[in-house]
Amino acid sequence: MAGKPKVAICWLGGCGGCDEAIVDINEEILHLVEAVDVVLWPVALDFKYDHVDRMEDGAIALSVINGNVRNADQEEMAKLLRRKSQLVLAFGTCACFGGTPGLANLRTKKDIFDWVYRDAPTVVNPEKSFPQTKVSRDGGVLTLPEFYEQVYPLNQIVDVDYYLAGCPPPPDLIINAFMAVLEGKLPPRGSTLAPHKALCDTCERNKTKPSRIAIRDIKRIHEVEAQSNTCFLAQGIMCMGPATRTGCGETCIKINIPCRGCFGPVEGVKDAGAKYISALASIIDAEDEKDIKRILDKMNDEVGYLYRFSVPSSILRKRRTNEAEEL
Repeated sequence: MAGKPKVAICWLGGCGGCDEAIVDINEEILHLVEAVDVVLWPVALDFKYDHVDRMEDGAIALSVINGNVRNADQEEMAKLLRRKSQLVLAFGTCACFGGTPGLANLRTKKDIFDWVYRDAPTVVNPEKSFPQTKVSRDGGVLTLPEFYEQVYPLNQIVDVDYYLAGCPPPPDLIINAFMAVLEGKLPPRGSTLAPHKALCDTCERNKTKPSRIAIRDIKRIHEVEAQSNTCFLAQGIMCMGPATRTGCGETCIKINIPCRGCFGPVEGVKDAGAKYISALASIIDAEDEKDIKRILDKMNDEVGYLYRFSVPSSILRKRRTNEAEEL
């Protein structure tokens, strides 16, 4: 195994679905483990972090890091793998953009701690105490990782060489990403290892889309019985397809669920939410200000819908506050 390229796979702040997605490449995983030396994969193999720490810097050919960074332990691991790796792949939507946990950036750390440890109906905490990073007990010191003020995508903590979004990434793109590294057929650094088109361009329902869409009412998917073979937008149902990169295999579309935007913005677009707002404004069929407001109010939670996966990497980033927080 000494001559094989070393690969590390690590899960930071996320649900674990990205690790499961690697397992889901099925028999291809057998070919992968024959071609590489897996030196870290905590969810699957019993390697210790100090084993990686003892390696020479740059000894790992590729680190596949999924999940965002919310605490000091995750930041430490991200920086360790960056130092030990020639290439770092931000794997999955949480690593690339912050993911759904990034919606927590719309609240302050104090808001979160108050709810979790004080205010939630099921909480029993008569002393109203919070977790502390250091606590002295019986002559010793107990420690916990520091919980940060916000969620960070991976590239706000370390340099990232390549990106592969998805919640989780699909098997075909996972295999292609690994093969590109093993065969040395990688695009320029900073590239996303996925197609450079919008989802609408590859969606089967695109052929049912009229030449000009005119929305007179906005519907949420749970409010109607959507036609299974017609463009969602043509039905007035919000779909992020026009502003989202393709490559997912239209998994949600195929089960009659509109695109939610997990693959992030198309090539050349920094903020998919802002891009979608621009597109939406062009297809609302109303002239009267009150009528426009009535239509837009149907969206209900604009930030939660348009930035479901991307608040930390968007122009929003986090909630702004001037309030001093003491925990």
